Formats: sequence, C-alpha cells, structure tokens
Amino acid sequence: MTLRFATLRRFRFNLPQRIAAGLLLLFLAQAFWLTAHQDLTERDYQYARCGREMWERPSPLAGYFTSCGNIHDGVLAYRVAGLPLTLNLAYERLADNFRKPEDKVVQTLDAPTSTWELRHQMTHVLLLLRLPFIASGVGLGGALWWVTRRLFGNLGGYTALALYVFSPEVLRASVAPNPEILTALGFFGGLYTCIGVAHAMQGPRRKWRPRIVLLTVCFAVVAASHIAALPVLVLLGLFFMLWIAEGRRSQVMPVLLESTIAAFILLFACYGFSPDAFSYLFRSDAAQIGFSFGPAWHFFWNISNAGITVATGAALLLYFALRKTLYFGNTTPFLVTLLLIFVITAGVPGNPLLWALPFLLTFIAGVFADSYETVRGRVAIAACGAIVVLQAVFCVLTLPGLL
Repeated sequence: MTLRFATLRRFRFNLPQRIAAGLLLLFLAQAFWLTAHQDLTERDYQYARCGREMWERPSPLAGYFTSCGNIHDGVLAYRVAGLPLTLNLAYERLADNFRKPEDKVVQTLDAPTSTWELRHQMTHVLLLLRLPFIASGVGLGGALWWVTRRLFGNLGGYTALALYVFSPEVLRASVAPNPEILTALGFFGGLYTCIGVAHAMQGPRRKWRPRIVLLTVCFAVVAASHIAALPVLVLLGLFFMLWIAEGRRSQVMPVLLESTIAAFILLFACYGFSPDAFSYLFRSDAAQIGFSFGPAWHFFWNISNAGITVATGAALLLYFALRKTLYFGNTTPFLVTLLLIFVITAGVPGNPLLWALPFLLTFIAGVFADSYETVRGRVAIAACGAIVVLQAVFCVLTLPGLL
C-alpha cells in the first residue's frame, strides 16, 4: 500500500525505493564505521587548512592561491572538504556570544584560527571533513540505482546497488578527502545525461534545457575534480550522442560546446575568479593521461573484490553468449568500462578505475537482468544472490575492528 507521504509530485517512495534506501543505509553504516576507526592525518590537515582558506580568506603568502600553493587539480575536493568546517566555525563563533568565557570554543573573532589548533575543542572535525565525500558516495549509489532501474527494471537496479554498497574501493574513496568519488559521480552522471540530452533532442526544445543544465553541472564537477577526466567524458559523450541523435546530429556539437564553456566558467568560480590561480590549471601536467593494465589487474585479483570479479566474468560470458544482451543499454557501459579500467592519470595521482566501477556495475546489472528473463531465470537470480553475499562477506571482513 502506498502511504500518503509516499508521493511528492513524481517521486514515489514505494517498495523499490525503500529497498534501495535500505541498501544505501548499509553503505552509510559502513562509511560511519570506517570513519569512527580513523584518526586525523596530515592529509586531513592539508584539506582542512586549504579548503577553509578558499572560503574564508586568501593565502597570506603573496603569489599563491592558498598556503598549499596554487592548486592545479582537484580544487573542488578542497572546497567541499573546507565548507562544513567553515560553516561549523561560523556557528561556534556565533554561539560563543552566548557562552561563558571559560566555555568559549573560539577565543577571539579577530585572529585567524586554524582547524588543526581547534581539533581538541572541535572533536567532530574528522567527521565534518568526510561528510561531503560520504554524501557523494551515497549520491553516486542513488544515481547508479536510478539509471539501472530505468534501464533494466527493479532486479537490475538491486543487483547494481547491492554490489556497489559492498565495494571496498567506493567505501575507501568515500571516507577520506580526495577528488576521486567526486569525479566518479560527475563522470557517471555526465555520460548518462549526455545520453538523456540526445534522447530529448527527439522532442521539443523545452525538454532540452533541464538536461543541458544538469550536463553543465556534471561537466563542472568533473573539471573541478580531475581535469584529465573532462576531455575523456566529452569525447565519450560526443560519441554516444551522435549514435543516438538521429536527425539532430548537427545540434550535438553546439550543446556540448556550450556545456563545456559553462563548466569552465564554474571552474573559474571555484578558483575565486583569480586569473593567476586559474592559469596554473593550464600550466601543469594535470591533464596528462596514459594506459596501463596494472590497476585492473590489482583490482580483479584483490580478494576483497571477489564477488565483483566473479560477477564480471559471468557477465562477459553471458554478454557474448546470449544474443538478447547485445543492445545499446548493455554495450554503452561495457565500452566505457573497457576504456576507463586501463586509463591512468600520468600528471597527477588519480584512480580512474573508480570512475569505471559504476559503469562496470551497470554492465553487470544489465546482463544479469537479461538472464533473469530466460527459462532459467530463477537459477540466475539465485546465482546472483550468492555473488552478492560473497562480495558482502569479503567487504565486511575488511572493516577494521570486526576481527
């Protein structure tokens, strides 16, 4: 039965949405468990200090954007890490006006206060630093479920989300300040928004605008997280949009160009509209990429990814064995995964395999969903359930403090 509060315009919180929410709560529980077993590190200090400087004041060092220097990549990660701390410090300063002098957290409003110096008074600094990244992990899981459910039905959505929730790679990226989970979210959302724009081009122009705005935001997130990922995303988006937009192919390039230019304007805003700081993005090697089999080899031979490895092997066999699996919905994530798992960022540290993981899970979900509809569908569902349990067991065993 649908509850009264279950419908908000076009959004329905019925059984499929509740199951997905339950899986995402499992993801949150693991993320908070990992966070509770972490300590503040020098890397946390760097993100806290420089992220706050971007919001509160420029670097006191002449010629530098922050005291971390001129950040040539991943500026969005610093911004989102520093924002909760800046907001929290503003709240503490306001609350100090109503506290006794001996209970004040921030003793003075004039002198600049380091988050590192406040780490004993503000015991939740570690959690605040990680909240935006945990939220990005949850958002990526929600986007993955939404896409796979629309493409492959409820069972396909559950398959992808269940493997995602118990992915150690995603969990590690979600509980530390870093640009990888932000890039993965922007890349996955950007590519499927490109496909959505191409489909919308078959209809009236008024339906284009919301998707183009979303596409611009996704491009901006990718550019501000890992600039090397943006040209890869744009080229893949161009390829798939030209594939879909029959009769409207002349409109594809202008749409991508407009979104890319608008994304760079938003990226410029992330640098505080500072031309000098922004110019370091183009004077560095941050956009260099290369190719290597190493990351994929390490991922698939890691015992903590055993369930995903087995699911990938089974999906590949079914994809080439069953004719009904060879269609656009399965081929798109397969091609993207095939490219991204071998990409490495040569100019800066990065983890493109994490960007590929949502597409890999989409491919697995699509192929498995097709197998559920065969004469041996119950066997396929049981096999998939066993694979999810396998992945969940190995993932949970990696959590600290359980053994």
